[in-house]
Amino acid sequence: MATATQWIEGARPRTLPNAIAPVVVAVGAAAAMADTGAAAAMADTTVTWWKAPVALLVALALIVGVNYSNDYSDGIRGTDDDRVGPLRLVGSGAASPGSVRTAAVVCFVIAAVAGLVLAVTTAWWLVVVGAVCIAGAWFYTGGAKPYGYSGFGEIAVFVFFGLVAVCGTQFVLTDRIDLTGLACAIAVGSFSSAVLVANNIRDIPSDTESGKITLAVRLGDPRSRGLHAALLAVPFVVSVALVLQTPWSLLGLVAFPLAWKANAPVRARAHGLALIPALRDTGLAMLVWSVATAVGLVLG
Repeated sequence: MATATQWIEGARPRTLPNAIAPVVVAVGAAAAMADTGAAAAMADTTVTWWKAPVALLVALALIVGVNYSNDYSDGIRGTDDDRVGPLRLVGSGAASPGSVRTAAVVCFVIAAVAGLVLAVTTAWWLVVVGAVCIAGAWFYTGGAKPYGYSGFGEIAVFVFFGLVAVCGTQFVLTDRIDLTGLACAIAVGSFSSAVLVANNIRDIPSDTESGKITLAVRLGDPRSRGLHAALLAVPFVVSVALVLQTPWSLLGLVAFPLAWKANAPVRARAHGLALIPALRDTGLAMLVWSVATAVGLVLG
């Protein structure tokens, strides 16, 4: 039986910024939209604030669910047998495959119930979006032909934890999506994809051996490292572009030193365990950028 500490480690808490950041910045974008609407005498532009914590619950449940489902699917395939990095419950033998699969399902059920609350009070078609998100989480490494084994993981992360998470949160809060929300979604999606790129650079040797053809395996080590740097640059371009919304958007630049630090092990050609700080610091840079940008949008 795995201990509570092992279950927490298996949930991969370092990935939680991928769930928190999109909701935080979407709240800022929603607040900015409401302010703009008020200035333009658009009385129907309001923010339903109670939905924000519900959206956060959906995002957190999904990220933990996908982490457990990845642990289960990779574990039963043997992908994690010689993995470098944090504990894998199934691969290490700390927990049975069935118990980890059950934990994933419980998380997805929580996300589904919370998402249903948002759909009932916003728009029923969000049920379809939620179903696609859960299916995307499971089939990333699950099923007969997981798309994460074919190099589409970064695209999925960009879509689900960038475009869908940010724009979806803004929509449930305001019933609208604007260019500011879309720009923030692109920025957060780029950060989230950068986290996965760093993770997959670390795992190139083991993934190649096990037949897991990630984007990093396809691109090779040097180009994957360049992709990590490019993805980290995108949010700061967005910060400058959002000056059209408010000069306060430049607050997002406070995350640049963290992003530079996150890329340091990658550009230094670090391998294995030495790349773990890149994952942690990329996630931290994403969270700081999102909080600072949300503050800037509110102040603007």
